[in-house]
Amino acid sequence: MFAVLSSARKAFRRGVAALSLVALTACDASLVTDLGAGSGGPSVDPNAPIPVALLVPRSDAGAASVAQSLENAARLAIADLNGVRIDLRVYDTAGNAGIAASQAQKAVDEGAKIILGPLFGEAANAAGNAVADEGINVLAFSNNPSIAGGNVFVLGPTFFNTADRLLGYARARGRNSIVVVHPANTEGEFGRSAIQQAAERNGVRIAAVESFPFNEAGVAAAVPRVRGTLQSTGANGVFLTSTPAGALPLLLQLMPEAGISPQTTQYMGLARWDVPPQTLGLPGAQGGWFTLPDQNMQRSFTERYVAAFDGSPHPLAGLAFDGIAAVGALAAQGRRDALTGGALTQTAGFQGTGGVFRLLSDGTTERALAVATVRNNSVVILDPAPSGFGGAGF
Repeated sequence: MFAVLSSARKAFRRGVAALSLVALTACDASLVTDLGAGSGGPSVDPNAPIPVALLVPRSDAGAASVAQSLENAARLAIADLNGVRIDLRVYDTAGNAGIAASQAQKAVDEGAKIILGPLFGEAANAAGNAVADEGINVLAFSNNPSIAGGNVFVLGPTFFNTADRLLGYARARGRNSIVVVHPANTEGEFGRSAIQQAAERNGVRIAAVESFPFNEAGVAAAVPRVRGTLQSTGANGVFLTSTPAGALPLLLQLMPEAGISPQTTQYMGLARWDVPPQTLGLPGAQGGWFTLPDQNMQRSFTERYVAAFDGSPHPLAGLAFDGIAAVGALAAQGRRDALTGGALTQTAGFQGTGGVFRLLSDGTTERALAVATVRNNSVVILDPAPSGFGGAGF
């Protein structure tokens, strides 16, 4: 037990020491907006090459590799298009919001009809503002709904999307009362809010919310409080917002040791629990629920990327592929309004690297997700990702 606990603590420290690029695609809560996505956009000639601007942080030393992976994935998607020609133009944001805004304006001045990127939330917000008056839509690589709306769409998977999928599944299986556990930081608070919204939509009761300071002592002190709250409220589930790079390993180790049994209390989480795979061996992960994109589609994309570029794609690379896929699918219909907000938010959605997805009128993206669990330290799919919208899982 000591060795396992030590490993969980080391994982927590590594996560605190180095923020992942996935987390960095988000931004500060001060950017929250309630703007809906606009219906406008430029007219295009679907029979001519469509100028598309790709904004990525090429010269940012900490993000250059993901920038290249995004560009590679976009070019891979372009090669897939049948009869649709994309004129991809790449602009360097240097990971800076001000530069992103000026590069977005430059791209539009040079003829871009739509913008893919930028990567970071603050930069995407700035780019969207810079070209909003010209009716150019921005498909950002962020997962932060606070920047979505108007002419900005976020392609990244949102916390609400994940929470909605899990709580819909939970409600159908009698898990109708939960305790939310989150770190007292911006990411944790976004996660908590998303779970609360999804719970209301799915008729699940939030019995209590427990937050903790984002450090080891804070996690350790929170565990007995969570146990007491579960006992006093009668809740039959606990929803964790933490990631494997953060507090999740400690929580999945300490909570079962404190008597919060996975056999009686349903553990579930906003993050993927299979990356890194060591998380699957923790006692609290056994029987827990989390979501995954369509694994067959994701494997196919990874294999094709490796064959084309002799290296694995960054986890965010598929977002660039998806953006090009959406543009190509609409242009293939021969639509002059293919890049307007009204067209981009078509109900049927698009086929992406992780399954079907669609852009919503609030500027966020809804993605088909599978519900997965852990059995004998391995991932088992409980409910596959839907293959279209309107069926089970949506």
